[in-house]
Amino acid sequence: MLPAPTMRLRFREMTPDDLDDMAALLGDPQVMAFYPAPKSREDAARWIAWNQENYAEHGHGLWIVETLDGDFVGDCGLTWQDVNGTPALEVGYHVRAALQGQGFATEAAGACRDLARDVLHASDLVAIIHPENTASERVARKLGMERREDDRGGAIAVRTVLGMSL
Repeated sequence: MLPAPTMRLRFREMTPDDLDDMAALLGDPQVMAFYPAPKSREDAARWIAWNQENYAEHGHGLWIVETLDGDFVGDCGLTWQDVNGTPALEVGYHVRAALQGQGFATEAAGACRDLARDVLHASDLVAIIHPENTASERVARKLGMERREDDRGGAIAVRTVLGMSL
């Protein structure tokens, strides 16, 4: 199952053939600025394998996002995450640095939100975002998400959870 194509984007499952694009995306310090560190090529290979496991187990994961012409944009999709000790369906997204700020993340994440609501019949959707990642938070808010409490707060916040009922 894949999200429906949008006005500019299409989705497909990741394969090992995507390693070069995914290693460049996940290894880019700008794209990964709010992660502990950019990912290595080996980490990117594990990322692809993890998503293939998600497709097999859940029918969804992070998908490759391309323009309708086939140009690589990034990844976006639905994965299960732990939020306050409870499994939660998360929409996640990464867009190539050169393409950020053009609405691709919002467009792709909106298609994933619609899939979660209309096909998976999910009742809730979250986005786990570093508290300083204002661009990603804007994307989540455009989807209709609002801030929720998180179990990892404290003096040094490590993430913000935005969520919505579908």
